[in-house]
Amino acid sequence: MEKWLKTESRPAIDIVNVIAGIALVLSPWYFGFAAETYAAWNAWIAGAVIALIAVGALVAFHAYEEWANLVVGLWTLISPWALGFSALTMAMWVHVVVGVIVAALAAGSLWFFGDRPLSTA
Repeated sequence: MEKWLKTESRPAIDIVNVIAGIALVLSPWYFGFAAETYAAWNAWIAGAVIALIAVGALVAFHAYEEWANLVVGLWTLISPWALGFSALTMAMWVHVVVGVIVAALAAGSLWFFGDRPLSTA
């Protein structure tokens, strides 16, 4: 069972990250905040980085890819306040939701697929 979990669910996590990254890239046009410089550029850059890292993890899994997605996910989560566009409600929520999804999946991937024993018993 543990072997199946380690081999079968990891690609699904990366596919969800690819979708989340693409959704973030498209969100400025879809939700109408493309004219807001900081929010739009952050969505385009962070979304592209998330998607590219996830595609790289699909090709060949390495722990550093998950660490990178964790960092980018956390940045996406806090960026509305760090860059000052938290007053743009839709832009803020898109960044928060995608940031939580990406960071949680990256942390879960590091936890479950890391090189450590599943139990000590």
